[in-house]
Amino acid sequence: MRRFMKWAGIGLALILLGVAGLFAVAWAVTGKAMSRTYTVNDPPLQTSQDAANLQRGKHLFDTRGCGDCHGPQGAGRVLIDDPALGRVVTSNLTRSVRNPAYTDDALAAAIRHGLRHDRTPLLIMPSGDFANLDNADVGALVAYMRALPASNNDPGTSVVRPVARVLYTLGKLPLFPAEGLDHAPRARKAPLAAVTPDYGRYVAQSCTGCHGGDFGGGMVIIPGKPPSANLTPHADGLAEWSEADFLRLMHTGHRPDGSAVDPVMPWTVYAGMDDVELRATWAYLRTITPVPARGKLARR
Repeated sequence: MRRFMKWAGIGLALILLGVAGLFAVAWAVTGKAMSRTYTVNDPPLQTSQDAANLQRGKHLFDTRGCGDCHGPQGAGRVLIDDPALGRVVTSNLTRSVRNPAYTDDALAAAIRHGLRHDRTPLLIMPSGDFANLDNADVGALVAYMRALPASNNDPGTSVVRPVARVLYTLGKLPLFPAEGLDHAPRARKAPLAAVTPDYGRYVAQSCTGCHGGDFGGGMVIIPGKPPSANLTPHADGLAEWSEADFLRLMHTGHRPDGSAVDPVMPWTVYAGMDDVELRATWAYLRTITPVPARGKLARR
C-alpha cells in the first residue's frame, strides 16, 4: 500500500508538472502572438462625408455585423465572458475614431486586417469577413464610424484566460484572425450590385467568420451554443431549400419547418440587407461545392 501511494504521488506530481509546463508554454506562445506586428501596404483610403456615402456606411455597419458586435451606436460591449476561456470586449468605436493614432488607413487596417493602430493583432476581430471589402465600402464604413455620436461608455478590456491560451497553442482556438489573412496589397473591387453569384460571393464574405470559408459550418462561436449551420447545397445543409425558404429565414429567423434558429444567428442584422443582396447571396450559395456536416451538428 505504501509503495502504491508512493508511485501514485509521483504520478500525480508528474501530471501537475506537465500541466504547469503546458500552461507556461501556452502563456509564452500567446504572449508572442499578441505582440507580433504585421506590415500593411494598402493604397491610401479615400473617404467622403456626403450623405450618400454616410448612408452606405450605415447600411454596411448595420447589416455586416459591426453594430451586432460593437453595439448599434458603436459604443462597445462585453461579447463573451467565460470563466475558463476569457472575456471578449468589443471596443468603443466612438472613442477609437477620435484617437489620432487611428487615421483612416489605420481604421481600414483594423477592419480588413484585424490590426490595431500599432499593427499588433486584434482579439477575435472577424476581419476575414471584410478582408476583400472594396475601398469604396471601407471608406463609407470609416466615414459613418466617424459620424457616430461620442459615447463615454467604457466596456472594459478583454482578458484571455488560461484555457483559451492552451486551446490557442494547440491550434483549437483562433484568437488572432490576423494570423490567417493575406496582408499583401491588392486591388479590391466590388462587383456590380445585381442578383448574381458574383455579387453574392462579395456579400456572403460576411458569413465566413461563423460558417467557415467553405460555408460548411460546424463552428461553435459562443461556448454552450450550437455549431453554425452548413450553408452548402449538401443533404446536411441547404440542398432541399428554395430561395423562398432562405429569404423567410433571413427575414423571420424561422426554417422551412417553422422551427426558430438559435438567437446566436444574427438574422435580425441580415434582415436589413436589401432584396438584391439577399437573393444574390442565395444565388451564390447554390454554386458552392457541397460539403458534409462537420461532426454531429445541431441546427442553428
